[in-house]
Amino acid sequence: MKHLSRFASLWWLVTLLPSPAAVAQALWTNKAWLGYHSLITFTEILCGMAIGVALGCLLALGMTFSPRLQRWMMPLVLTSQAIPVFALAPLLVLWFGFGMSAKVAMAVLVIFFPVTSAFYDGLRRVSPGYLDLARTLGASRGSQLRHVRLLAALPALGSGLRMAAAVAPIGAIIGEWVGSAEGLGYVMLNANARMQSDICLAALFILVLMTLALWLAVDALLRRLIDWAPESSS
Repeated sequence: MKHLSRFASLWWLVTLLPSPAAVAQALWTNKAWLGYHSLITFTEILCGMAIGVALGCLLALGMTFSPRLQRWMMPLVLTSQAIPVFALAPLLVLWFGFGMSAKVAMAVLVIFFPVTSAFYDGLRRVSPGYLDLARTLGASRGSQLRHVRLLAALPALGSGLRMAAAVAPIGAIIGEWVGSAEGLGYVMLNANARMQSDICLAALFILVLMTLALWLAVDALLRRLIDWAPESSS
């Protein structure tokens, strides 16, 4: 009886979903319209990545060299992640309006924490022997940062950047869901309201491809930049 119930539930779910052919047809028929909205979302994601990574790196550096800043900022950073992003999205729309700024701000909020946390952890865990050697050689504090701390923290920062690339679309899409007339999030909401599940899945398919492409691009760039720290294979 239990297996029959599961089969019925699966059958009910399958009958609600459009066929792959219907989704492909929706992609082809609406390619110009979907392409326009995809470009809007992708722009929001890239802007959020650039700003979020820059702010996260700057704050991690500041907290590394200023214990007072670390005591003040780390609770705020943790608090920003404790609050659900859906609760903050309406406030960001009120502050920044219905344009692209609110969506970029939401993407920055999602990206900010993994970059800050990973880079700060990497900067803190530099081997003391390397720093002692740099001081013995007469390296200034700036030289120690450039040639020792930053290089040693790059693998940790790489992990944060990969995570940021994976979650960046979430912030942009949530911002579009709350208030927008453009972007893939708007397309999904509009298609859902019109019971156009094929268009909704087509937009979701584009978003998945966009996320994979962004992650692979970030991963390829990091492999070139941090080729001196090869990954171990089991």
